[in-house]
Amino acid sequence: MLDAVSRLHPHLVLLDVYLPDRSGLDVLRELRVEAPDPTDVIVVTAARDVETVRAALHGGVASYLVKPFTFATFGERLRQYAAGRQEMDRPGELAQEDVDRVFAVVRRQGAIVPPKGLSATTSALVVKVLQAETADLSAAETAERVGISRVSARRYLEHLSSTGQAQQSLRYGTSGRPEHRYRWGSSTP
Repeated sequence: MLDAVSRLHPHLVLLDVYLPDRSGLDVLRELRVEAPDPTDVIVVTAARDVETVRAALHGGVASYLVKPFTFATFGERLRQYAAGRQEMDRPGELAQEDVDRVFAVVRRQGAIVPPKGLSATTSALVVKVLQAETADLSAAETAERVGISRVSARRYLEHLSSTGQAQQSLRYGTSGRPEHRYRWGSSTP
């Protein structure tokens, strides 16, 4: 495997901890020492013990997926990795908000971990609605599609916006307050 990385120079390697001939953590350490170009790693494994997760974290993995997982979860991890990679491939310097966005993508690890009072199940439904839409949505439109109150939808949308998973914009009308609109995906400058 290390030979293939040396020859092909991939941006990303999917690595299991349980390999037939050695530990994936040993491979990770060797990748960090021997790879000519920095190679990102997503660990895909059944290993869930604290020591292994800690070693992977210290080894600089981009993400850690515990088997079994859904194809949707895997796809979301790859999309998040690509978004972070895209930010880092831009030329020039990054502003603090750009750096924060990159770290938010890496740190969130694809899991929607809502704050206290918000349900992971409902959050996943809100995400699904946002991902299915090509246009931005208001809290009322989201609430109607998910089957929750407008106030609840707004809380979930605000959370997704604050973690960089959704974009928030304002639509100004002729009178009154502007309407908050939400779209899936991080904003790009």
